[in-house]
Amino acid sequence: MRHSRFYISLYIIIPFIITGLTILASIISFRLTKYYLGQGSDPALPVFWFIILVGILTFIIGFSLVRFILRPVEQFVEKAVKLASISNGTVHKRKEWSVNKIEQFATVFDRVTSVLSRMDARHFFPQIIGESLAMRGLLSLIKKVAPTDSTVLILGESGTGKELVATSIYENCLRENKPFIKLNCAAIPAELLESELFGHEKGAFTGATKFKPGKFDMANQGTLFLDEIGDMPLNLQSKILRIIQEKEFYRVGGSNTIRVDIRFIASTNQNLEKLVQEGKFREDLYYRLNVFTLHLPPLRERKEDIPLLVDYFLQNLPKKVEISSVALQMIMAYTWPGNIRELKNVIESAAVIAENGFIEPAQLPGQITGAFMNSDSKQASLPVNLPLDERINEIEKSMIIEALRKTGGVQVRATELLGINQRSLWHRIKKHKIDVKSIKSNEI
Repeated sequence: MRHSRFYISLYIIIPFIITGLTILASIISFRLTKYYLGQGSDPALPVFWFIILVGILTFIIGFSLVRFILRPVEQFVEKAVKLASISNGTVHKRKEWSVNKIEQFATVFDRVTSVLSRMDARHFFPQIIGESLAMRGLLSLIKKVAPTDSTVLILGESGTGKELVATSIYENCLRENKPFIKLNCAAIPAELLESELFGHEKGAFTGATKFKPGKFDMANQGTLFLDEIGDMPLNLQSKILRIIQEKEFYRVGGSNTIRVDIRFIASTNQNLEKLVQEGKFREDLYYRLNVFTLHLPPLRERKEDIPLLVDYFLQNLPKKVEISSVALQMIMAYTWPGNIRELKNVIESAAVIAENGFIEPAQLPGQITGAFMNSDSKQASLPVNLPLDERINEIEKSMIIEALRKTGGVQVRATELLGINQRSLWHRIKKHKIDVKSIKSNEI
């Protein structure tokens, strides 16, 4: 026979127990006082010892409840801080845990949440490389909007990966097994774009020798991605608006209404609001597209993702190539106006001319090495006649100190910025005699 179980929240049980003990103690104190007064005795001493007894009992019950609730949490935290992905590279002594356990718990839970967030992003969007806070926020939005049929507008600079985001939305939507049609509005001449979008009937214009389906025909029941929609001519924008609103269109040279069911995703590297103000983009179309907007951060705003991107590009090269920590730091110091596309091209170019399978600063373009040398006054002030080995050592030391400063002395995070492992960083800190404690206290 199956027994029913009832679960009561701890938010109810604990206050109920404390309240019950308080009421019980009050009733018994009242009864004791009344009893001893009836006997003609002073009730002060019995009531005093009863209060002491109740206090001890309440303390034991409260301690047991806290122990029962917090002990599993404490065990979890103690195990979590031993993991490299959770700890900050420092070993916590047991005495330190008694100072402020709640603060320690909150810190560890934040780190666990961060790690789980990264794992979640990798699971659902393996093609999108990025673990920065900005990217995790973006991936969270993609995960929410993907299963819907809402129109999505992707905004971002050239080379930030707008097409990859559009593909990820499609791969996680309800129309995944339906057509996914892409069209770059800037890559097709204006006079051919209408035919490309709507298709044409035979004899619609000179050269139209046969019927041709358009992108809207192909995307029916599926998803249509209009890349660089900001470059679309004004005369076509009204027709696009009609399709979004009415779900119907006419082919070029045709008179029959064609009905379609399409989910729209659009992207642009332009400021559509500014184009609307200048009269170069229809305001009604802008608001039809701007249902759910995704803003892709430029690479300069998520530099912590650069080591991951570099590693990804190196792994996909036909030959095995690695990159030195100095070259990686120079890459991270660059502003990357061309974003991920420019980074990919630089890595592939440097890998071609890399000697002994190792990318050094010498293989990087001049604008990257020059920007790095000019960005750090300590490096720029190095004597010109300083021997190469000493100059490299000084640059490496400066880079490590800068990475430790940016991460507040947390060595695990510094290794992510530098693109090296913890053991390598520890040896370099020892070699250069860097005082990490002074950096943590902002003394260096």
